Formats: sequence, C-alpha cells, structure tokens
Amino acid sequence: MSTAQHKIGSGFGAHSTADDVLAGIDLSGKLAIVTGGYSGLGLETTRALTKAGARVVVPARRPDTAWKALAGLDGVELDELDLGDLESVRAFAERFLASGRTVDLVIDNAGIMACPETRVGPGWEAQFATNHLGHFALVNRLWPAIEPGGARVVSVSSRAHHFSGMRWDDVHWRTGYDKWQAYGQAKTANVLFAVHLDRLGADRGVRAFSLHPGGILTPLQRHLPKAEMVERGWIDEQGNVLNPSGFKSPEQGAATQVWAATSPQLAGMGGVYLEDCDIAEPAVDGDETSGVRAWATDPEQAERLWTLSAELTGVNALA
Repeated sequence: MSTAQHKIGSGFGAHSTADDVLAGIDLSGKLAIVTGGYSGLGLETTRALTKAGARVVVPARRPDTAWKALAGLDGVELDELDLGDLESVRAFAERFLASGRTVDLVIDNAGIMACPETRVGPGWEAQFATNHLGHFALVNRLWPAIEPGGARVVSVSSRAHHFSGMRWDDVHWRTGYDKWQAYGQAKTANVLFAVHLDRLGADRGVRAFSLHPGGILTPLQRHLPKAEMVERGWIDEQGNVLNPSGFKSPEQGAATQVWAATSPQLAGMGGVYLEDCDIAEPAVDGDETSGVRAWATDPEQAERLWTLSAELTGVNALA
C-alpha cells in the first residue's frame, strides 16, 4: 500500500529551533490558538509565533500560572480552558466564536503523560479524554471560525504512539490500567485524529498534521516519580540530566509543531505524521525510536475513532 509517509528533505532536522523554521516567514495578521501555550513546548511555540508577527490565543487550565509565564510577550491573549471538561471546552469556543474572528492555526499542544489512573467527565480515562477527546471537541466547536483555504490544525502526538494502538474493546481502560500504554493509546489517537480531520477538511483548504516533537524534559513529566526517571536513565539522584545530547531543548522541541503549522514546504499536503521537522518514514518493526506505526495512520481506524469521538462528545461539525 502506498503512503505519503516519506521524508521530503526539508533542510531542517533534530537540532533546528522554532526560530530557525520561521526564518523569513511573516505571520502578521495571522491568529493562532495554542493549547497549553504557557508551559514547556507550548510556551516556546507561543513565543516563536508572536515573534514572527502572529497573534496567539492561549487557552489555559491555570490562568494565573499562565499570566506569569507569558508576562512580557506581546501579541498574546489568555482565556480559560480545561480540556478534561467538555463544558469548559464549549464555553471557551463560544466565547471565541462570539468575537467574530477567524483562526489560521490551531496547535493542539496541551496534554498529560503517564498519570496515575484518573477519571474525568463521565468516568473517562484522563489521558484519552484530555489529550484526544478534549481537542476533538475543541476543533469541532471552533470549526465555524477555522479559516478555509489555508488554515492548519496541528495535533501534537509523540513516539509514545508506538506503545499502543487503539484499545477498541476498552478505550477507557476500565480494566488493566497501564499508565504508559494508556498514554500510548492517547498519542495514537492524536495521529488518527489528524488523518481523518485532513480527509474531511482538505476540500475546504484546511489541512491537518500530527507529530512527535522529540524527547524534551518539561513539566509534562510532572506525574513521573523521580525514581522512575532515574531508572529510565534520564536524570541522576541529584536531578541532573544524564544525557543532555539525548534530549532536545524547548526551542528545538517546538520546532516541528511550528514547522507543521507554517511551512510552505507542506503546502498541498496533510494527514501525515512528522518528526524532526520533516515527514516521518513508516516505522520499522522492533524500532520504537522513530517513524510512525501503521495503526496510527490507518484511514479506517481514523474514521472509526472519529465516529466514536463524536458519539462520546456529542460534537461533529464535519458530519
């Protein structure tokens, strides 16, 4: 079966920064929404986009924390949003739609990772609900404002999608919860979401991408015990990073999502998974470090997930 998952030779790579990929790109007059745009990769994404001239709306679960992090950045506005609460998603979208503005870039960046078993809403597993269902509902509710003929939606996934495909018989992990496999399923869902969104939106000129930003030590690791990070070889007992060359800086980590959102090299493309500022190759069996798994780009599974997500959230703007 043919696939669009092949490198295009972008000229960028693992060490490129968000500023590198935006060099020469003027985003004046563009409006972006960046979930979680006040912490880690999201903060660097917000900074880079505003530096290039975009106005950025940052929906935040912790507005007070966000204001402090975003202090000094021009071209940023803040609103409240909890992706784990569909009523909060609805309220944010309605406030934005009431402003009468259109959106050029949506970067679904916020997420949680490897948390203890947690339930939100009607008992949904928190990682699937927050990382996928919240963003699914957000994009669908914002759809009337997403600019046709050039808008892009970027779904931030991870190489953790290698850990698990969709657990169709138990997507909410009612039994046998494993925090890493649950995270993997949520990240697979992020890829599948972009696959089907691109299929539905392409005729309107709205394209979607997913990506692995790279390994970066950010507040995303807040649920991991120090002992686990020591065991994984990320840090030593004193908290020092053991292999700095094995991790990207936030500036490098934000590069691929910024490239996905803005690069003219991706014009006319969509529905593909990216890594290191290029289109990723199909994964090789036995290698969980790079590439994209077939289960994450399968159009039939992407459509199945879209249907399930619409049923769960009660939102389907593209039906």
